[in-house]
Amino acid sequence: MSGGQRYCLITPCRDEEQFARRTLDSVVSQSILPSLWIIVDDGSKDGTPAILAEYAARFPWIRIMRRDDRGFRKLGGGVIDAFYHGYATINPGDFDFVCKLDLDLDLPPKYFEILMRRMEVEPRIGTASGKPYFVEEKTGRKVMETCGDENSVGMVKFYRTACFEQIGGFVRELMWDGIDCHRCRMLGWIAVSWDDPDLNFVHLRPMGTSDKNWWTGRVRHGVGQYFMGTGVCYMLASAINRLAHPPILLGSWAILWGYFKSMILRRPRYGDKQFRNFLSKWQWSSLIHGKPKATASLNAAQASIWKHIHPG
Repeated sequence: MSGGQRYCLITPCRDEEQFARRTLDSVVSQSILPSLWIIVDDGSKDGTPAILAEYAARFPWIRIMRRDDRGFRKLGGGVIDAFYHGYATINPGDFDFVCKLDLDLDLPPKYFEILMRRMEVEPRIGTASGKPYFVEEKTGRKVMETCGDENSVGMVKFYRTACFEQIGGFVRELMWDGIDCHRCRMLGWIAVSWDDPDLNFVHLRPMGTSDKNWWTGRVRHGVGQYFMGTGVCYMLASAINRLAHPPILLGSWAILWGYFKSMILRRPRYGDKQFRNFLSKWQWSSLIHGKPKATASLNAAQASIWKHIHPG
C-alpha cells in the first residue's frame, strides 16, 4: 500500500467476558496491526477487566480505560459516550483511519488491510465494512444479518479520519450508525459494505440482542428509525423485506411496534431538517428504483460536492 495505513481502534465494552478473547485474538492476528487500540471498559462487573489487562500487558499498542459503573448497559448514546471517552484522548490527525469496534466480533485476518486498500483505490469512500454473520445454534449455519450495501455496519465502523471529522462524528442517540452514513453522502462521501468472504465476520452476539432479548432490540430499531426521520412507506417496505429474516415475522412486527408507538407518542425526531429532507428523497428514490440504483445515482450526483470540498 502506498497510502497511509495508521489506524486507531476504539472499543466501548461492558461485560464481554464470554466473547472478548475471540475479538482480541482476531485483532492481534491482523495482517496490518493497529497503531493504537483504546478499549474503554464501561463499568464491567464480570471477568472482562482481567482479560483486557492480560492483553494490554502483552501488546503495548493496547490501552485500557475504565469508566465508573452506571449500573446498567446503556445503548445508543451510552455506547457513543464511551467511544468518545476514548476518542477525546487521541489527536485524530495522527491517524489515517479511526474505527469504532465492538468486543463481540471475530474478524478475518486481512480485514483492515483490505478495507484500507479499497479505500486507497477510491478516495471518496469515507466509511466501509464487511458483512456481519451469526451462527445458528441448532444448525451451525452462518446467516447474514440484515444490512444494506449503502451503510457500514455499526459494530465495526471503519472511517477515513478526514471523513469522520467532516460529518461531525457520531450523534449520541439511537440510530447513530445510520445517521452517520447519510451524513457522509450529504458531503459527497461514499458509505459502503461488501459481502466478501475476505471481509465478512462473525458477530458473536446477534445484532439487537445486547440488551435483554431480540424483541427489545427490534423494537429499539423501530424507535431509532422513527427518530432518524424514516418515512412511513419506507418503514413498511423495510419491515416487509425483513419478514423472512430471523426471528421470522415477529422481528418485523417488533420493529413496526417501536416505530408506530414512537409516532403515536410524538417522540422527538433528529433535529436537522436538511438531513431529514435528504433522507426522505433517498428513501422515496429507493422505493421507486430500488436501493442499489438509488444509492448509485445519489453518489454520482454528490460527486461534485466532494470535489468542491477536496479540490485536486
